[in-house]
Amino acid sequence: MSTILLVIHLLIAIALVIVVLLQRSEGGGLGIGGGGSGSGLVSLRGTANLLTRVTAVLAACFMLTSITLAILASHTGEQESVLDKASKQTESPAAPKTGQPVVPLSK
Repeated sequence: MSTILLVIHLLIAIALVIVVLLQRSEGGGLGIGGGGSGSGLVSLRGTANLLTRVTAVLAACFMLTSITLAILASHTGEQESVLDKASKQTESPAAPKTGQPVVPLSK
């Protein structure tokens, strides 16, 4: 389940980047300072409004999948900290506890 949601999340992120890059700079994506009539869907203003709405929908979907992935990650069943795991890995049970060096210093 989380793998499928992660793939959807990545696709939304890529689509969001593409839609943001398609918008005009200098505030043109918000309809500020646009020339022409601006009454149709394919006009400069209509395209800006469409891209703005698509950006808002994609951003909302991105946030929704982010929150869902965070909730799924918190319910994995492991209640152990990352720091606890790191400390367990550094302690090796096979190391001798006699105070002798593990590697001889000279032959």
